[in-house]
Amino acid sequence: MKAVGYKKSLPIEDAQSLIDLQIERPAVSGHDLLVKVAAVSVNPVDVKIRAARAPAGDTAEILGWDAVGEVVEAGDQVSGFKPGDQVWYAGAINRPGTNAEYHLVDARIVGRAPVSASHAEAAALPLTALTAHEMLFDRLRVNDAVPGAAKAIVIIGGAGGVGSIAIQLLRALTDLTVIATASRAETQAWVKSLGAHHAIDHSQPLAAQIEALGIGAPSFVFSTNYSDSYVQQISEFIAPQGRFGLIDDPEHFDIRPFKAKAVSIHWELMFTRSLFTTPDIARQGEILTEVAALLDAGKIKSTATETLGTINAENLKRAHAILESGKAKGKLVLEGF
Repeated sequence: MKAVGYKKSLPIEDAQSLIDLQIERPAVSGHDLLVKVAAVSVNPVDVKIRAARAPAGDTAEILGWDAVGEVVEAGDQVSGFKPGDQVWYAGAINRPGTNAEYHLVDARIVGRAPVSASHAEAAALPLTALTAHEMLFDRLRVNDAVPGAAKAIVIIGGAGGVGSIAIQLLRALTDLTVIATASRAETQAWVKSLGAHHAIDHSQPLAAQIEALGIGAPSFVFSTNYSDSYVQQISEFIAPQGRFGLIDDPEHFDIRPFKAKAVSIHWELMFTRSLFTTPDIARQGEILTEVAALLDAGKIKSTATETLGTINAENLKRAHAILESGKAKGKLVLEGF
């Protein structure tokens, strides 16, 4: 079968940074589904792993942690899915990725694909929707009020893939005031179109901009990138006993500025449940089912902003280069082989 991977960690400009492959179709067992992949999207985690995880020996590493497709086979421990079902999922970081014609995935982290969306539109959402949903409702517990604080949340990096779906989930499932940061007119318009009540510029001091809104100290902050750069600012404007969540990997992260306000710190990694096969691993399938229902009901929309063609090395290189530029808006998707 066709696939795209890499054999050495190389700059994306290198011709061998991602290569087209022919590999064996994987065999199904246990909890696994074999899915014929119809579309994928590209996430920052793809870029991080390509740069940091060197494949062993001559074996190629296959990236990709978003897919929509059709079930071809089901393992003997699978329930709830059968061949022909249309599914979507984000996969597991410790297994081969979705940039392949056929892909094995644990059925417990899979949901039925939305019926109202195209393959490309659906492929944009699983990883970011799971990340945002888990952060908002499992980690930050945004439906549990912070005493005396404004019922508001600040999303730093609101125009990216995770921020884009987080804004929509907040508007669909909570009554919080959503303040999203974006530094360009284009991205500020984007976050507003997704439902953000306010768009502020993260290249300028944040505390003054939030104070000018006149709503009080926000209960929650969700940082999607450059979190270490905003620690001091967040500690100034977040409410006492507020909750701060982050998903990036700052090299240095000093939490001491949060002590006086007893702010709790929450990290989210979408892959934790699959990586450790947690007792609640099936919660990811449930979340994807909920998100599909929201999409089909018109309460949220796909965050796909550009389709880069079929799934091959050349098009995936383009996607990685765009993500590395730091100027991506929404999600980049590829469809078919």
